[in-house]
Amino acid sequence: MKKHILVIAQYFYPEQFRINDICTEWVKRGYKVTVITGIPNYPQGNYYDGYGLFKKRKEMYKGIEIIRIPLIPRGNNSIMLALNYLSFVASGFFWNLFTKIKADYVFIFEVSPMTQALPGVWYAKKRSIPCYLYVQDLWPENVEIITGITNKHIIGAIGKMVDYIYARCTKIFATSNSFVDSIENRNVPREVIEYWPQYAEDFYIPLEKKCIKEIPNDDAFNIVFAGNIGNAQGLDILPKVAVLIKEKQLNRNIRFNIVGDGRYKETLVEMVNSNNVQDMFNFIPKQPANRIPEFMAACDSAFLCLTDGPLFAMTIPAKLQSYMACGIPIIASAEGETNQIIKESNAGLSSPAGDAQKLSEIIIELSSKSSKELKQLGFNSRSYYDKNFNKEELLNRMDVNFRDNLNLEAKQIV
Repeated sequence: MKKHILVIAQYFYPEQFRINDICTEWVKRGYKVTVITGIPNYPQGNYYDGYGLFKKRKEMYKGIEIIRIPLIPRGNNSIMLALNYLSFVASGFFWNLFTKIKADYVFIFEVSPMTQALPGVWYAKKRSIPCYLYVQDLWPENVEIITGITNKHIIGAIGKMVDYIYARCTKIFATSNSFVDSIENRNVPREVIEYWPQYAEDFYIPLEKKCIKEIPNDDAFNIVFAGNIGNAQGLDILPKVAVLIKEKQLNRNIRFNIVGDGRYKETLVEMVNSNNVQDMFNFIPKQPANRIPEFMAACDSAFLCLTDGPLFAMTIPAKLQSYMACGIPIIASAEGETNQIIKESNAGLSSPAGDAQKLSEIIIELSSKSSKELKQLGFNSRSYYDKNFNKEELLNRMDVNFRDNLNLEAKQIV
């Protein structure tokens, strides 16, 4: 009989998150997978076409049963975002009271908000089954930095919620070693926490260099950024960097190709215009994830940026694995583990987060390298990915956790 995984993920297909691929792989491995999620509205803040409170609330995707509980779309301001977070929990509470689903495990895919984990831990407690939490964003640290909330009573209350969730999880997986340490510091036993880095979907592979219509075919050194354009990405550094590069009057043009959408995109475009560096930027609308390797192949390097701060120094963003899987040289403005990986892999160049001067210098340095040197950096990038973020090995490790913890849970219940 197939083991049944109940996945709690506020964001799921057609929203582009890695949990889509994880669930697809579990189906291939013989699991039954049911996903409890919201009505798709990320990142633009409105319901996707064809979806709504009375449309497509149940759906099948690659063998996965999707159940969409009501939630308020995230909109474009902090009040709507808070309502979005709270509405998912409220809907999850009532869903938990009346659901007849019988699962063997709960797996919670936690990107912000951490509140989305509550329906999962409630269900697991009610059914006395193992509960797994995959931490992509640390709370309450993420709330303080992203929202600017510093009120000790609010942060304290969020911290108590986080501790409540951690205490009710059979196993907690974290995307970086620094996250493991931070979670342990909240009095979570070390043996409950495991470093389980993200992998990239199978379509992220190195492709032969080629031209595509979205990127001009000229002699420019093309840098690509692909993903959500939000505050956390720290892309406001790029217009400043472009000004510094322009002052150098290089023989070769440098172009930043920004692929994606997000809450910060309009502000970024305004900054580019006000700094008079429009000729160095190429804004491209959000693309299907499986097209991103084409953009990598059309460019010379990929850009990764994190805002300066202790939380982001602990973060390994998902796009790092995507870039490395495509075998492309990386330019990074980041601290901590991301910086460490780029240096350890010799996959590109990294500068301190928020340092526009240093970032401009490493961009110029990379743009002056020969095609042979760039090719070697790309090869190093993919080699490191294969050794450290291998999809099959990671999923095999998860299988072992499912099997071992189910046996343990069964003994505890008896």
